[in-house]
Amino acid sequence: MTRTLAATRALRSLTALLTAHVVSQTGNVVTLFAVPFYVLATGGTGIEVGTAAFFATAPVIIGGPLGGVVVDRIGYRRASILADLISGATVLAIPVVALTIGLPFWGLLALVFLSGLLDTPGQTARRVLLPAFSADAHVRLERSVGFLDGAERLSRLLGAPLGGLLIAGVGPLNALFVNAGTFALSAIITWLFVTRPVVAERMPDATDTPARTGYWSELAEGFRFVTREPLLRAVVLLVLVTNVFDAARGSSLLPLYAHDSLGGAAAFGVLVAVMGGGALLGTVVFGFFAHRLPRRVTFSVCFALAGGPSLFAFAAGLPFVWLVAATALSGVAAGAINPILGTVELERVPEGMRARVFGLINAGAWAGVPAGALLGGIGADTIGLQASFFIIGVLYVVVTLLPLGIPVFRKMEPPPNPQPAPAV
Repeated sequence: MTRTLAATRALRSLTALLTAHVVSQTGNVVTLFAVPFYVLATGGTGIEVGTAAFFATAPVIIGGPLGGVVVDRIGYRRASILADLISGATVLAIPVVALTIGLPFWGLLALVFLSGLLDTPGQTARRVLLPAFSADAHVRLERSVGFLDGAERLSRLLGAPLGGLLIAGVGPLNALFVNAGTFALSAIITWLFVTRPVVAERMPDATDTPARTGYWSELAEGFRFVTREPLLRAVVLLVLVTNVFDAARGSSLLPLYAHDSLGGAAAFGVLVAVMGGGALLGTVVFGFFAHRLPRRVTFSVCFALAGGPSLFAFAAGLPFVWLVAATALSGVAAGAINPILGTVELERVPEGMRARVFGLINAGAWAGVPAGALLGGIGADTIGLQASFFIIGVLYVVVTLLPLGIPVFRKMEPPPNPQPAPAV
């Protein structure tokens, strides 16, 4: 195979991988809408909305690290397909059970938990494919990581209005049928159009993986790697705290605020779409200048802007147009965060350990998300929505500016003698 043909094939696979990610994540956004509004439609309280969000996010803590070892073992492409198929089947079970024999609240919690159990391993599998495809296609790693993050942002831009329209038009349960279909479509795209990289060992498969030790020893090896990396430890701790705030805002406070003050799911859909669209714009713009900007300062300042303006706008009870403007600003700033983090992680983690290490990193970073979602619901029912937004906003800004004064975050900058970057 000539270099040009290999690059063309890799670029085609990278495009298909990103497309599958958009489709799968768009379905997740529909779920983000359907579950809380289903709970509210059946007479649920803010605490019950927070509880449902807790069970939707808790699987990340379990599925991330435990599934990461499996992903390293069975191969990234295969893991992505299986994760989509199983997640789609469990999502489909929610409306099927509800419309036939009835779905009690505990049953909804169980199915929501199961539907998210393999979601993170599937996303991890797609992420760890990036370096090999990027190298073969002669695309900068920062840019391909930005493309993947942009795909997630695009899914919010597409999924938010789709979720709002579906819930308003056919109801939250019927919207979940669409979600199940997106998982199936994502699996088909990956199966048909994502091939293996030219260098086979870049993408392990069950037939060519190196000799393995035991499952638990491999998991322990990944855990030791994370705990011995000061920068990774610091990143996990920082994102863990901010994810508590994000979960309280996105999973509980925003749906409740939209339901109480903005007319329901349609307004919520506009806000989520604006956040996703702004982040997509920020990711695209950042992708062209990422290699020229200081990572630490860009990361910290953009992180603070990603939370502060929108949180304070809701705390002040501003008119809807100002809420949209503040959300757009936060979205644009957020576009720089994940590409920086993703590039740093891919640079610092060896290829053969990426799935399990990324799973552990995600589990650590997401450890506070279930509690954040639950606390958001409790805060709404106790101190009120606007007070909750204000407290979270203050804490968010303070925490995200800490990397400017903590020496370990200086290690985010590129290695002193990096490999020559391709011109793409």
